[in-house]
Amino acid sequence: MSASVYPQLVTGVTSQFPIVKKRRPRTVANTAADGSSIKLADPAGEIVGWRLQYTNLCDAELAALQQFFTDKEGSLTTFTFLDPTANLLAWSEVLTNAAWEAEPYLALSGNAADPLGGGNAWRLENSGQAAQSLAQTLNVPTSYTYCFSVYAWSSQAVTMQLQLGSTLARFALGAQWKRVRITGTGGATGTAVEFGIQLPAGATICVFGPQAEAQPSPSAYKSATTGGVYESARFRDDIFALTSTDVNHHSATVNILYANSL
Repeated sequence: MSASVYPQLVTGVTSQFPIVKKRRPRTVANTAADGSSIKLADPAGEIVGWRLQYTNLCDAELAALQQFFTDKEGSLTTFTFLDPTANLLAWSEVLTNAAWEAEPYLALSGNAADPLGGGNAWRLENSGQAAQSLAQTLNVPTSYTYCFSVYAWSSQAVTMQLQLGSTLARFALGAQWKRVRITGTGGATGTAVEFGIQLPAGATICVFGPQAEAQPSPSAYKSATTGGVYESARFRDDIFALTSTDVNHHSATVNILYANSL
């Protein structure tokens, strides 16, 4: 993780609407002597850009953004950016991926019907004599505000727990899908935050769409593979443009770029 992370506003979000996000993929082409060509996608050459537009920033929020821009010396040095349009978790629909850590007595099976009409839900079964959990740890600041949400149901009376850092929240499940969530910070110290789902002994539940976001409330579910934590992002510009519309009311536009190849 880079030495610093793009700041949140006092409301616990990193951006305001509207947000513009653009992806620019790169294709490598090899032209042979006979005129034929071979083209291959080059994921490492993709560039992602965000245009963040702020209005009615208070003095403290503007000062924090300006100071961060100054510390980064404009576009010169990099930082970690938590994408406000994405699910921060990786492989949100492949819970057996190495990004997730399942405790030994927790069995996972996929291809179950999900609440959005697909077959991307997972069945979690705890065959142990104690609680078992499925979790993913992100290298993100523990002091930030996060929301962790997931869809879940169970055919039996089960109380599951969600974990966000050191905070736990309990939820009673029924026979219908419902989205449960926990909001908080990752803790006072540390360099990573763990997001987890915990089942009591002998319980079986179905889950879909685990999602972590750097904001107080969940947005619509977004399927994720690489996740929304972008290390080594940078400012596109070397000038911080702002407009003061009134006392303690400011507007600004920030452009951020991320490129795998840089």
